[in-house]
Amino acid sequence: MIYSFPPFVNAETETLILGTMPGIASLEKQEYYAHPRNHFWKIIYTLFDKLPVSVVFEEKIKVLQNNKIGIWDVLENCEREGSLDIHIKNHKPNDFENLFKEYPNIKKIIFNGKESHRYFIKNFGQIKGITYHVMPSTSPANTMSFENKLKIWSTCFE
Repeated sequence: MIYSFPPFVNAETETLILGTMPGIASLEKQEYYAHPRNHFWKIIYTLFDKLPVSVVFEEKIKVLQNNKIGIWDVLENCEREGSLDIHIKNHKPNDFENLFKEYPNIKKIIFNGKESHRYFIKNFGQIKGITYHVMPSTSPANTMSFENKLKIWSTCFE
């Protein structure tokens, strides 16, 4: 059984970015999106800060929080061989009901990939007052170019 990380959300958070479950590299480092070829942080820094991406995880989180963005995963735990979402079994979703009660300013969810969206919809459906955006996965398993991912992701923050 593997477990996701706690949410990085605060009272200012308006946008929540949701992955499905941390991959092996992230679990080893205990940091979101830690795989060196994952485009997540490069996209965030290109849109909101400046490159290069900090190597300090707390600084990365600060960039998100300065822009009223939080991150979490749809699943609290699961069984999975490797890092791919297609291998997830016996999953348990995170407690979004309490998260949204505690942080009522969240009005937008951005799903990092189709699978996170699929698991969320399956467990929670469409939540009133929150808009959903499904973005291409930033994972290196998604072979779409960085430039195309950046262009699509940027539409969520216009």
